[in-house]
Amino acid sequence: MSLQPHDHIVKSYDEERQRLLGEILRMGEMSAAQLEAALDVVERRDDKAAERIIGNDDAIDTLEKEVSHDVMKLALRGPMARDLREILAALRVSSDIERIGDYAANVAKRSTALNQSPPLPHTRGLNVLGQLAVSQVRDVLEAYRDNDAEAAQRVRDRDAELDALYTGLFRELLTYMMEDARSITPCTHLLFMAKNLERIGDHATNIAENIWFLVHGDDALPPREKRDETNTVS
Repeated sequence: MSLQPHDHIVKSYDEERQRLLGEILRMGEMSAAQLEAALDVVERRDDKAAERIIGNDDAIDTLEKEVSHDVMKLALRGPMARDLREILAALRVSSDIERIGDYAANVAKRSTALNQSPPLPHTRGLNVLGQLAVSQVRDVLEAYRDNDAEAAQRVRDRDAELDALYTGLFRELLTYMMEDARSITPCTHLLFMAKNLERIGDHATNIAENIWFLVHGDDALPPREKRDETNTVS
């Protein structure tokens, strides 16, 4: 049996939705891979690889523009309430992913400055923080792919662990800087890099909250613990 015009419209709309989802997931994978690569160049002190990571950030920015264009195409199709939530969530999620890519590139940029100083043992703590951030990003992308609000909520809850790690590293670096003035410059770079990783965790949390919105609408989110205490360090 041949498809009716309405069936063609529905099929086309569904195809566009799947295309949009695929673009966002591809963009997310690129950002997660950028972050993993940035952590690797910090460990290996590889300036050339860091430059490649910085250059790759343009590809993520380009894909975000494609996502925005496709979101507008869907919005013009006169979607229903659930579809509008999907469109709004797609815009927000793609924006968060783009920022994750930016922060990964920032870590790579800082690594080239850090390499001007002798190696510090604190890069191991940075790597632990970074691996948790990578896990948060990958897990929340999987939750977005699966429309899984409960999995997204678990990512959101784990942000407190990332905050605690960041606060611990922040205190450790401050102590080291006070004990040895020669470490001030490299430790300052590490502080900025650690803050970039903490912000990546915040963007993963934003994505998790948008998944909740996508699935549950305006239903209130459960309360969340927050453990970044660096603003109160004495």
